[in-house]
Amino acid sequence: MRQALLTAILLLFAWLAPLLPAGAADQALWEKSTLNQVLKRGELRVGLEAGYLPFEMRDKRGEIIGFDVDLAKLMARYMGVKVSFVNTQWDGIIPALLTDKFDILISGMTITPERNLQVNFAEPYIIIGQTFLLNVRHRDTVKTVKDLNDPKYTIATKLGTTGDIAARRFLGKARLKTFETEADAALEVRNGRADAFVYDLPFNVVYAAQYKDSLVHIKEPFTKEPLGWAIRKGDPDFLNWLDHFQNHIRNDGSYDALYNKWFGGTAWLANVQGG
Repeated sequence: MRQALLTAILLLFAWLAPLLPAGAADQALWEKSTLNQVLKRGELRVGLEAGYLPFEMRDKRGEIIGFDVDLAKLMARYMGVKVSFVNTQWDGIIPALLTDKFDILISGMTITPERNLQVNFAEPYIIIGQTFLLNVRHRDTVKTVKDLNDPKYTIATKLGTTGDIAARRFLGKARLKTFETEADAALEVRNGRADAFVYDLPFNVVYAAQYKDSLVHIKEPFTKEPLGWAIRKGDPDFLNWLDHFQNHIRNDGSYDALYNKWFGGTAWLANVQGG
């Protein structure tokens, strides 16, 4: 009888053994998760580049505001932690995430296969596309992106963005000029030193509304781009939480309220630096 009992116990342990390391490994993964570290620290650090209207920009007091900022604040509230924003230049923003300068990148970043090799993205939180701002002198002659694909035109873009990539892809015959910021690139068109500026639809809508006398916005997007929140690889718990958070705020109306606040009108422009 004792031998039979011992055999049964050994068989039970043999059956359970493969499960035990997995549970321990899952716990170890959670201990290393950025989400766990955020909860322990009591603070969510968000990386962005202030200057992308209406996603993130500075108000007249110098504080960073915008659609992404409000989403990050809501995210932190659901986590029960405070939030801080780490303003970072675009060309160094992914390296800053990878070296733990912040916990998550929320900055209107387009999800691309190349970027996905370096970081993981939550499900897209908004779909946009590339459009272009046109110097008003071309109002009657340029109607589509194909019209701009000509050596006589100079196209301004922001370095390292999907607008820059799209311009090289669709406007290979035109002359391209790259700038560090979208504001500098758009100003080049306003001043007549470039003919068009290729960039994301939301920014162009807002910017064109401010300078109707010097710019024409060709509003039909010629690309389709999903934007996503980026985190470091190897963190399934954080990724899972972000996707469920987004589902929740879409279902309870929170997302729509923030979307309408920032994209439903331009009243907030009066509070923006330089506005």
